[in-house]
Order: sequence, then C-alpha cells, then structure tokens
Amino acid sequence: MPPLPTPVTPPLPYSPDYPIRTERLDLRPVIHDDFAAIHAYQRRPEVCRYLYWGPLDEAGSRASVTAKTTRTALREPGDVLQLAVVVRESGTLVGDVTFFWKSRTHRQGGIGYVFHPDHAGHGYATEASRALLKLGFEELHLHRIQAELDGRNTASARVLERLGMRREGHLRENEFLDGEWSDEVVYALLAREWRAQQEERARQQ
Repeated sequence: MPPLPTPVTPPLPYSPDYPIRTERLDLRPVIHDDFAAIHAYQRRPEVCRYLYWGPLDEAGSRASVTAKTTRTALREPGDVLQLAVVVRESGTLVGDVTFFWKSRTHRQGGIGYVFHPDHAGHGYATEASRALLKLGFEELHLHRIQAELDGRNTASARVLERLGMRREGHLRENEFLDGEWSDEVVYALLAREWRAQQEERARQQ
C-alpha cells in the first residue's frame, strides 16, 4: 500500500482570521455576553431533541458558553472551533457552529451546527456550514469532512444535502437517546468533490 500523502497544514496553533465572513453572516468567537442569545435556544426541548445534551438551564448554558469562549484555535487533532453565527446586517446571533479537527495523518474533519428555530428558513445553517467546509478544505487542506446526525433529524439532513455532502452510512439503533434507540446517519464530502462544486459554482456565476 502506498504511503499516505504528507499532511499539509498551516502553522499551529491555527486560528482563522476572525470574523469569518460569508455573504450575510459573520462567524466569530463566542463571548460571555452571548449567554442570553445562546441560552434562548439551548433551553428549548425541540432544539435539543436530536442532540446529546439539553435542554439546558441557565447554569448549564453559562458553562456551555464559557467552554465555547476557549475554543477559538486548533493546536492538535481532537481540538474544535466553536463559533457564534451573527447576521451582519442586524447583529443578531442566530446559532453556533462547530468545526472538529479529527486527524492530522488522515486529514479528517467534521462539522456541526445548532440554530435558533425562530431564524429557520433563511439558509443560515447552510451558509455558515459552507464556510466551515471552505475552512477545512482550503485552509487546513483536509481530505474528508464528515457530519453525523440522528436519523430522525430530517431538517439537518436537508442542510447537509444542500451542501453537496453524500449520505455514506446509516447505523441502525446504535444510540440510546431520550429513553429510546435511535439511528445515526453519516454524511461526508471529499476535497476533490468540494473543488468540483466550487468550479461548477464559478461557471454558473
């Protein structure tokens, strides 16, 4: 078997040039003053239904926000970035996103997101997640980025499909959440698929 290509990563620790700007959004580090906006969705049962945590009381959200404020740079595999998603025009925090650096050797990453349901339907989750894919593929030179979700979470699946991610696996009843067995679904995208997407988008402009 041929050796894996030499990983190409920027100098560590790696911290993006904040804010990460998209057409409508700013992705920036979480600050303590974000507590009220983040607790507003972390406390809602419908937001946490398919997640591994929550709903959170005020103490739980304060601890969550404190942890997020420290996750702004990548130093070694296993580190994560957790960023607030802010609508630039209004300054409204509408959710937060997570980027996982999973492996240097195998150049693997992951993405996740949580958004306030009052701001659903505007494409914010797709736009913010696309920025994470760009960071992973174009800044960190990853080979593959993955996302996992509860098999019942069809809204989240639609976000990943809009991103062009491929449904790769469906694990039956492999997690016990909220008193019942649930399925896990895996989506992923390869670097060459990302490049093809960007070339197609450029041709359409």
